[in-house]
Amino acid sequence: MTRRPLNRNGLKALLDEAYDRLARPAFITDDPIQVPRAFSKREDAEVIGFLTATIAWGQRKTIIANAWKLARLMDDRPHDFVMNADAADLKHVSGFVHRTFNGIDLQHFIHGLRHLHTAHGGLESAFLNDAGRIDSMAEAIPRFKRWFFEPKHQARTQKHVADPSKGSNAKRINLYLRWMVRPNDRGVDLGLWNRIKPADLMVPLDVHTGRVARALGLLTRKQDDWKAVEELTASLREFDAADPVRYDLALFGLGVGRARPGRASPR
Repeated sequence: MTRRPLNRNGLKALLDEAYDRLARPAFITDDPIQVPRAFSKREDAEVIGFLTATIAWGQRKTIIANAWKLARLMDDRPHDFVMNADAADLKHVSGFVHRTFNGIDLQHFIHGLRHLHTAHGGLESAFLNDAGRIDSMAEAIPRFKRWFFEPKHQARTQKHVADPSKGSNAKRINLYLRWMVRPNDRGVDLGLWNRIKPADLMVPLDVHTGRVARALGLLTRKQDDWKAVEELTASLREFDAADPVRYDLALFGLGVGRARPGRASPR
């Protein structure tokens, strides 16, 4: 028998239940967010969080292991390393590899992160416009990418920072923004930034959350691109306009059991 689609109230109840069940400290045990959460200094969490989100594709165990490897390569002081690394330090990290993200990319990322701190006021500020405010993520993320890559770099490294203006769903950078912006009220996200509000965030869309969202009638677009991100985020705003991306955790929770063994997991 075909199940009737849930109405709006039923959908909200389902999403709220999934969020309440999953958004607990135990969530971080098997999630890459455990890495930035381990650093008490804001600047350290920002830097290692950005690098962790950048490599957040593939098997979660591998992502977590390689993120901790990054932290060790940076002497467990990622911000200090970024700001002060010399040629010998950069050579020390040159052997790092996570899928297509390699040591050359990491070196360029270190230069890019240093540049954001010295020329643009830091990572949070680099997402803001000249007036110090968020306009939209569709504008903020490409601007961030442009500023990040102002230092000399190889063209290959640019693929590791997404660009919504070119249609990318920007899943990993939206995930990073969720970590930094959403409140630390449930022991999951960090809530380190306050000039960007949870209402400004866009959902970190991937194949798993997209599949669940379509099954629930929250997303009609077939491609997992930026237009789909905008559509899904708009749907989630109907349930919580102030914090729509909290339901990213709910969609993950509703879909995690559907991932096949051995397949890349949603986060």
